[in-house]
Amino acid sequence: MENIAWMAWTLPTAIFFVMLALTLGVMTWLGIAYPEAERVGILRIPTTRGDRLFISLVLAAVIHLLWIALVGTDPIATLPIGEGVEISSLWLATLISLVSAVAIFRTV
Repeated sequence: MENIAWMAWTLPTAIFFVMLALTLGVMTWLGIAYPEAERVGILRIPTTRGDRLFISLVLAAVIHLLWIALVGTDPIATLPIGEGVEISSLWLATLISLVSAVAIFRTV
């Protein structure tokens, strides 16, 4: 465990990596079960599921970095669990990223 002690392993970090692993697993399963075909969307370039996933992940990173730079990470609410669990405003950036990913998968 000392090899990864440099990173702040918090619940949001763990959720991020679990969701990323699940996404890659689902994409692999979809690629095997339903072979993909390229399609042309609003970008006018042929894209596959993997291309759209990559675009979505890059856009999510940009959204989160801009959110941190412009809005910050202040808590927006506190849940009455134990001594109180603070909900960061980054969850709003995550929601925006998920909505943008759905839009990318539907239109690009």
